[in-house]
Amino acid sequence: MNSRQDQLKAFDRLLTIMDELREQCPWDKKQTMETLRHLTIEETYELGDAILDKDLEEVKKELGDVLLHIVFYAKIGSETNHFDIADVCNSICEKLINRHPHIYSDVKVENEDDVKRNWENLKLKEGKTSVLEGVPKSLPALVKANRIQEKVAGVGFDWEESNQVWEKVEEELNEFKTEVKLGDQDKMESEFGDVIFSMVNYARFLNINPENALERTNKKFSKRFQYLEEKAKTLNKPLAQMTLAEMDVFWEEAKQLAK
Repeated sequence: MNSRQDQLKAFDRLLTIMDELREQCPWDKKQTMETLRHLTIEETYELGDAILDKDLEEVKKELGDVLLHIVFYAKIGSETNHFDIADVCNSICEKLINRHPHIYSDVKVENEDDVKRNWENLKLKEGKTSVLEGVPKSLPALVKANRIQEKVAGVGFDWEESNQVWEKVEEELNEFKTEVKLGDQDKMESEFGDVIFSMVNYARFLNINPENALERTNKKFSKRFQYLEEKAKTLNKPLAQMTLAEMDVFWEEAKQLAK
C-alpha cells in the first residue's frame, strides 16, 4: 500500500491534471455542474455494479471515475469563488467531527444503534426540520424506502422485534389479496406498495440491503435467461417457437451450472 505522502502526491497530481484539462480540453472547458450530473449518476451506478460483482480491480477504476467528478465539481466551484476542493474536504471533516461526539467529545455510546440515534438527533439540532430531509427526492423508490426506514428508526420510530415486522408483511399481503379479488386497480397498486415497503422493513431487520438483494436476483435471472438463449441458438430454434417445457429444461440446466 502507498504511504500517506504518496497518497497526497497522487491526489495533487489529479488536481493538476484537472486544472490542465479545464484550461486546454474543449470538452472539459464546456462542462457545467448540470451537464456532469447525469454522468455522475451513471458512474455511481457503475461503481455499484462493480461492488456487487466483487470485482475489486473494477471498483478501483470506478472509484477513480467518481473521484474525478468530485474534483471536477470543486474546480467549477472555485471558478466562481464559491468553494474549492479544500472547502469540500474541510466541510466533510467538520461534519464528521461534529457528528461523532463519542470520538471527538465526551459522549458515551454502547453500540451502533446509539451512534445512529445521535447522528439523527444532531442533524435536527443543526436546523433540519425533519429527519427525512436527508433523503433525496430523486432516489429510486426501493432505495428511498430503505433510507426512510433507516432515518425514522434512528430516532426510535421502529419495531422492537423482527417477528412483529413479519406479521406486518403478512397483514399487508392479505390486504393486497383482498384488493386483487375486488379488482380495483388503484387500490391494488396502493396495497402492493405497502407490501413492498413492509418487505423492505423486514429485510432491514435481517441486515439485508433490499436494493443489493434485488439486483443479485436481476443478475441471476439475466444470466440464466442468456444461457437459455444460447442453447436455443445451438438448436437453431427461436425462443418464441419453443414450448415452456422445452425452455424449462435449459433453465434448470442453468440453475445447476450456477451451483
